[in-house]
Amino acid sequence: MNLEINGLQDLAEAAQALLIFADEEKIFIFEGEMAAGKTTFIKEICHQLGVSDVVSSPTFSIVNEYESAEGQPVYHFDFYRIKNLREAYDIGYEDYFYSGNICLIEWPEKIEEILPEHYVKIRIGIQDEGKRTFSFIKI
Repeated sequence: MNLEINGLQDLAEAAQALLIFADEEKIFIFEGEMAAGKTTFIKEICHQLGVSDVVSSPTFSIVNEYESAEGQPVYHFDFYRIKNLREAYDIGYEDYFYSGNICLIEWPEKIEEILPEHYVKIRIGIQDEGKRTFSFIKI
C-alpha cells in the first residue's frame, strides 16, 4: 500500500490506514533517512492507539514503554545508537518482540538478523518540505 501526505495534518489518516492495513500484525519496522519523520509518525500511531503518555524517541534508553487505551503495552525502539547485536540481547529483545504486544522499531537495519519472521515494513520517503510518501508492506 502506498500513500502520500502533504503535511502533519495528514498523519492521522496515514496512521489509521496503517493500523487497518496491519490487521493482526504487531511488529512494525520504520525505514527512512534521518529526519524523514519516523518518530513523528510513531507519535501519531500511538495517539491513534490511545496512548496518553508523552511519546519520544528512546535513542538513549533503546526502548520506551507506553500504555494503549486498552491497557496494553506498546513498545517503541530506537536502535540507532547500538554498536552491536549484543546490546539488543542485553535489553531482552525477545521478551518484547514475542510478547504479542505492539512493537514500533526505528533503525531496524541495525538488528536485521534478529527481526521476527513477520512484520509490517513502513518506508518513509521525503518528497519536499512537509510532503512524504509512505509505503506499507507485510513481510
